[in-house]
Amino acid sequence: MNVLSLSERLSAVAAHLPKSAHFVDVGSDHAYLPCYVCLQDPSSKAVAGEINEGPFRSAQKQVKLQGLIDRIDVRKGDGLAVVAPDEVKQVVVAGMGGPLIASILEQGKDKLGHVEQLIVQPNIDARALRKWFQNNGFVLQKEQILEEAGHIYEVLVAVREGKSIYHEDVAVREKELLFGPILLKEKNEAFRAKWLDYKQKLERNVANMQQAQHVDEAKLASFKKELIWLEEELND
Repeated sequence: MNVLSLSERLSAVAAHLPKSAHFVDVGSDHAYLPCYVCLQDPSSKAVAGEINEGPFRSAQKQVKLQGLIDRIDVRKGDGLAVVAPDEVKQVVVAGMGGPLIASILEQGKDKLGHVEQLIVQPNIDARALRKWFQNNGFVLQKEQILEEAGHIYEVLVAVREGKSIYHEDVAVREKELLFGPILLKEKNEAFRAKWLDYKQKLERNVANMQQAQHVDEAKLASFKKELIWLEEELND
């Protein structure tokens, strides 16, 4: 991968940033995403945050190589600790688990006061992020699901201002938190592939739990409820 041809996953993330963005890319790795965005849009600026020494040095090298040291600041640190309050308008966190991204946002809440947009790409458990948005004054605005090289990725975009897109009915809303309210309406091929795979795993888990000596009844009931939802949505 190079900065002029991002992976589909990162291209999808980059596409949601507005013109003249001033964003932080948390866990930026080689800073491919900030470099790509800043090369495409000369009015944008970024902070590339990275906690690990190797990728941090790679990011510094890449930014220098692209002649972007005046517009991309590479900083070493954990999560949102790399930015000051009110410094950036957009936050990008891609390529981690949903609960980890949610904890990064939670720990860095003091940095989000003037942030207008969150763009996240969880590898697993996007529901944790939909819940975090709801509980912290961010409105889910866009969702995307795509398949690349045998992996399925979701991209979620949340904003400060906007009308909730969730159903008024609490039971329906609970289902939307799992599947994604927008993705549930679209049900593209990647969506069906993801949830078919999940359904097969869940059926195995339920079968194993039912054979166990000590059963976590609450967890089993939760799994069974999800299986009913999966039947409904995949047979639709």
